[in-house]
Amino acid sequence: MPPLPPPPVPQKLREMLGGYPEHIVRLQEVMNHLVATSSVGVGLFERAVWLLEGRLDTFISEARSEISAAQIDGDSERLARANAMRAVFGKARMQLPGLLPDLQEYLAARDEYGRSR
Repeated sequence: MPPLPPPPVPQKLREMLGGYPEHIVRLQEVMNHLVATSSVGVGLFERAVWLLEGRLDTFISEARSEISAAQIDGDSERLARANAMRAVFGKARMQLPGLLPDLQEYLAARDEYGRSR
């Protein structure tokens, strides 16, 4: 049997970040990395949560840098976009555990699939 593909970015997280498709691609990279690497003693779901948290923290940091740059430039439109980005990514980071039921189900099925091989 061929191996299962990496899990997709959780649906609720994709919906929340729908206005930022390039960031969804970057989150998918995290999901790809999750299954391409192994870690002894740590479950896939826990690793997925840590990786997603880390990537969302990166997005928040990038948005903060953009806010600072917009303030320095005095660009109010850019500042508004950067503040909106920071708000969306911050909300996603805070709500992350509640956004992952489909990821948890996928990884449980993947684990079951691996045991049946």
